[in-house]
Amino acid sequence: MTLLASIKDWARRIKRDVVAVYFAARNPDTPWLTRLLALAVAAYALSPIDLIPDFVPVLGYLDDFIIVPVGLIVVLRLLPPHVLALSRAQAAAVLERPRSIAAAVFFVAVWLLCAVAFIYWWVR
Repeated sequence: MTLLASIKDWARRIKRDVVAVYFAARNPDTPWLTRLLALAVAAYALSPIDLIPDFVPVLGYLDDFIIVPVGLIVVLRLLPPHVLALSRAQAAAVLERPRSIAAAVFFVAVWLLCAVAFIYWWVR
């Protein structure tokens, strides 16, 4: 396996595990402290706001490469095995769903229409 292939595989697993942690946080069998940590890790991973902004050279992306994987490792080790297996299955199912380009175009069109209406209202 080449280095690029192993990096892509690692990134896919991280993506799956972030979604799995989100599902695990919503599972009633997850202990409440693990739930809070899982929510914090999923929120940080999915949030556009970082501890160190991405425009800071090197350090901006370094926090994403350290904080998210370490947080995931901690949460995954704290989860009960049956919750982890169920959450990973749910995450895989969600990530395998086809994405609708028509739906994306529809939502972009709605936002553009709203922007045009706002500009028209503002100018008038």
